[in-house]
Amino acid sequence: MTLIKHLNNIVIFCAGILLFQACSISYSFTGTNINYEIIKTFSVENFFNDSGGGPANMEQTFTESLKDFYQRNTQLELTRNNGDLQFSGAISRYNITPQATVSSTDPANVPDRAGQMRLTITVDVEYLNTVNEDESLKRSFSFFKDYDPRQTSILQVEGELIQEIFDSIIQDIFTATVANW
Repeated sequence: MTLIKHLNNIVIFCAGILLFQACSISYSFTGTNINYEIIKTFSVENFFNDSGGGPANMEQTFTESLKDFYQRNTQLELTRNNGDLQFSGAISRYNITPQATVSSTDPANVPDRAGQMRLTITVDVEYLNTVNEDESLKRSFSFFKDYDPRQTSILQVEGELIQEIFDSIIQDIFTATVANW
């Protein structure tokens, strides 16, 4: 009788272990859903500036920032071309628009002017997952930052605003392509 109880305990223990392993969840600090046994590389073609605006090196800045982000936040190896995950696209919009007007109280009839300006950048991205083409996408990502033209000129803040916008767009691209959410 004690042998049967002992065997029952072993069976229950083994079943519990199997059940626990079957219900385990895999977590990633970056939130990726990449199977590194299958997907090992990524490639980024040079993005082009089709917006007609912005500084001359803007497309290079975006391309390098995208590469750096994926290298820092995944275990993928960057290849020159034909990666398991492939990125290409263009900066399609670079736009500065007034957002708030400031009325003039000057009796000399000074016109109203912008109290806040907005820099908006849109990047069109084509993402190809060669392992699972259902996860591929072609989409536009856009973000903006505001600045006060009464305090500073666009030339003084342009580089900083562009980098902040690119950081947000790249985070959105990462989330849309390889993140779990």
